[in-house]
Amino acid sequence: MTTHIELARYIDHTALKPDTTEEQIRQLCVEADELGFAAVCVMPYWVPLCSLVLDELGASLAIATTIGFPNGSHQTVVKVAETKKAIYDGAQEIDMVINVGALRSGHRAVVMADMMAVAMSAHEHGALVKVIIETSLLNDDQKRLACELAGEAGVDFVKTSTGFAGGGATVADIELMRESSPKRMQIKASGGIRDAATAIRMIAAGASRIGTSSGVSIVRESVDA
Repeated sequence: MTTHIELARYIDHTALKPDTTEEQIRQLCVEADELGFAAVCVMPYWVPLCSLVLDELGASLAIATTIGFPNGSHQTVVKVAETKKAIYDGAQEIDMVINVGALRSGHRAVVMADMMAVAMSAHEHGALVKVIIETSLLNDDQKRLACELAGEAGVDFVKTSTGFAGGGATVADIELMRESSPKRMQIKASGGIRDAATAIRMIAAGASRIGTSSGVSIVRESVDA
């Protein structure tokens, strides 16, 4: 059972708002290093800066970045190009938005090929892939299908949300995703997780990563609890 003190190692410390500044990215990296987070998660533009700052700090945590963000409707060739550039710039984890519209339209082969192309490109360079299925836009059958296709595509994680489409992570969705995914594939809960109690519920339901911009307050709350 997860204790409060262990929470930091589950957290991807996240800053994805369009008005995020260089100063905020630098602070994100410092906080992530000091508190022992799993990764920082930033937009592709900020990956080189994160790489520089974390190298200066001697930090060992990962850099995650977003691909096809936030709506997922980019052409696959663009997602692959983004992935390659992000890895070249220093990213070790790729958080890619699936083509939600294609999934809702029943275009299974399109969704599968999209995920597989990014996974193959990332894995060639030793990077992990998390696919964001945007649970708030899907019914339960579509969520199950997304997890099944992700497993067949060989990705490493399925992730709930971008945080830009309303809704967010729920315990019910984490349980459904865990049940619908192969055992080797991990689950990332993201969207609306702002306190330690919620984070712990997500982990208990099957999440092995928590994406949040509230990581500092969550960890401080957990230490004080």
